[in-house]
Amino acid sequence: MTGADGSAGVDVGAGGGAEPGVGGGVDAGPGGATAVSGVRFTASDEAKRRGVRRMKVLATGLLLVATAVYGLARWAGASGAGAWAGYVESAAEAGMVGALADWFAVTALFRRPFGLPIPHTAIIPTKKDVFGRSLGAFVGENFLAAHVVRGRLRALGVGGRVGRWLAAPGSAERVTREASAALRGVLAVLRDEDVQAVVGEAVTRRFSSQQVAQPLGRMLGRVVADGGHRGVVDLVAVRLHDWLVEHREEVVQRIAEESPGWTPKFIDHQVGVRVHKELLRFAAEVRDDPAHPARGAVDGFLADFARELRTDPGTIGRVERAKEQLLARPEVQELIASSWSAVRSLVLAAAEDEDSELRRRIRDGVRSLGERLASDGRLQRKVDGWLEDAAEYVVDTYRDEITSLISETVAGWDAVEASRKIEANVGRDLQFIRINGTVVGSLAGLLIHTVSVMAAG
Repeated sequence: MTGADGSAGVDVGAGGGAEPGVGGGVDAGPGGATAVSGVRFTASDEAKRRGVRRMKVLATGLLLVATAVYGLARWAGASGAGAWAGYVESAAEAGMVGALADWFAVTALFRRPFGLPIPHTAIIPTKKDVFGRSLGAFVGENFLAAHVVRGRLRALGVGGRVGRWLAAPGSAERVTREASAALRGVLAVLRDEDVQAVVGEAVTRRFSSQQVAQPLGRMLGRVVADGGHRGVVDLVAVRLHDWLVEHREEVVQRIAEESPGWTPKFIDHQVGVRVHKELLRFAAEVRDDPAHPARGAVDGFLADFARELRTDPGTIGRVERAKEQLLARPEVQELIASSWSAVRSLVLAAAEDEDSELRRRIRDGVRSLGERLASDGRLQRKVDGWLEDAAEYVVDTYRDEITSLISETVAGWDAVEASRKIEANVGRDLQFIRINGTVVGSLAGLLIHTVSVMAAG
């Protein structure tokens, strides 16, 4: 349709070739799509372009029919066919004018008619960047405005919808499965040595900065006041008595060896036996008598030690130094770092086991949250408010970046190819303008001729 669009052999809407001067190659994309300079042509676009070509043929055919009718009517009028020839001639002439005017208007949107540098033609290719900026500004002002986003989210009622979905049968199980899979994925990606280093550093820093003497003193004081230490004292007393029974000969021998060298050996042995017997008697009395003075001495010692941990600067300083020395030992650091491996194994096993306590608690928690969200209007409003605040922050903070994405994307398109893309999608409807221009022009010409004849008498 070279004559119809005036492109002198280059018909973007009707032909498959690119216009002269279009640079870059044409790449076939997925699904048969063609991408040129950032503009993708899909199979649907190609079908639309074929529809545009058919409509161009129809519009141009109608123009040719009007031209033929005009020529015949003019010949008939010159041959004396009668007054009717003037009516037909005027209608056909006005139809031709309307068709040509609308053809020019439609063509000027996408290219320069006949390739001539007529002002205000090829509007889409030459004004593409302006359109991109205007589109970005329009989206930013009318779609990314805080009040628009808030109103839309409020109308959706996201909190209630999420609550009803979470409370529905099977939803909590699905969320739990996805959360478990995500957790396993995170644990698989994390490097053990990195996590161990972080955990070791965090635990060491935490304990180094945290004073332990006074909290230990307060805890020990409460334990002693409540008698919570007495079970430990009972255990120590029992173990001491049993040890003395089991190691009688060793105790006797040790005492005998510590006797003066000038005493006879049998006397040293008898002294050892006597001392062991007294130790065994003392241990039995402490074990069996809850009110034994030794137990009271232990109580007093622990109470005094708890008070010193809380108030005595010297004791506090010694405990803090002992803490630092303990944390600095390699064995302690290895123990802290290795704790990650144990935690990781436990979490992985719990995440993979559908009947584990972890997954059961997640399911119950998700289901409970869903039921509350579905029924508690106050909670729904609170969740909706959080979402609205988050959305407002995003649009206020990143509005310029989002709108610049639109304008920069449009600016990156090849002008001619973008014009082809737009014409493929809207060109068919634009060809109806040409058809309507022919029809309406014919009717207007007929009406004008009729009024003129009637006015002339």
